[in-house]
Amino acid sequence: MTATTPITTPFGADSTAAEVIAGVDLHGRRAVVTGAASGIGIETARALADAGAEVVLAVRDTAAGRRTAEDITATTGNDRLVVAPLDLADLPSISSFTAAWEGPLDILVNNAGVMAMPETRTPRGWEMQFATNHLGHFALATGLHGALADARDARVVSVSSSGHLRSPVVFEDIDFRERRYDPWLAYGQSKTANVLFAVEGAKRWGKDGITVNALMPGGISTNLGRYLSDEEIERARRSQSSDGEAPTLKTPEQGAATSVLLAASPLLDGVTGRYFEDCNEAGLNQPGSRRGVAPFAIDPEAAARLWEVSERRVTE
Repeated sequence: MTATTPITTPFGADSTAAEVIAGVDLHGRRAVVTGAASGIGIETARALADAGAEVVLAVRDTAAGRRTAEDITATTGNDRLVVAPLDLADLPSISSFTAAWEGPLDILVNNAGVMAMPETRTPRGWEMQFATNHLGHFALATGLHGALADARDARVVSVSSSGHLRSPVVFEDIDFRERRYDPWLAYGQSKTANVLFAVEGAKRWGKDGITVNALMPGGISTNLGRYLSDEEIERARRSQSSDGEAPTLKTPEQGAATSVLLAASPLLDGVTGRYFEDCNEAGLNQPGSRRGVAPFAIDPEAAARLWEVSERRVTE
């Protein structure tokens, strides 16, 4: 995950998805974007479609997915939009999606997520944020591994968050059975898992020509914060800054930029197992800062352990 020379690009916090993909031709390429009917998922799908890709909107709400597809077609002229049902908290739903997939897959953007929700469990008893944000995407990616390998130069994008700084993966009590449930700690460990997935995925899948990278999209006002009060949202925003001032929110188009960069830009050819923010590779987090990647999120031993734990869970 670490490198002697961090990857830098001409883009930054204010760049938009359209800007980072300008000039890129994705005709003949196929992409899957989870959570593509809201927030930065819409703008990620729009940018990939605008570059010519066939884009599958993998969503829980297929009616919203169809409205999004119609809007993207209207704004890009690309009618190669497919809406497919996918519930990341439901393994049978994921299995149905992967079993129905045919042919190579060039781009997989694991974008969907939930944040700081009240204590909720899946029918299997898994804590919902970890189940949705990590385990569902893990099952999806591993279920599509053959299709990704068939593309020969596929990219997997794992949308994490600076929220990962709140907690490592607590392997001894992932599901909060022993400790008191804390919605932010649960969110934090799920977002750490998103980074660890990129670390181990890069190691395991490099031989198949698959790159896997993680990212922090930035602060964006979307329905991801639907479980929070206005006061909690403001408090969370202020926590992102060392001076206590709430940082300026990104637009959804800006928030999608780093995802799109990792998904399609030739600037990232061959780059794998790294963590980006504001369209550039992030350094290690420093005390008192809400930027950068936590050492525990790029620990190769934790990454290997998480992969094994995740495999057991999604196949048991």
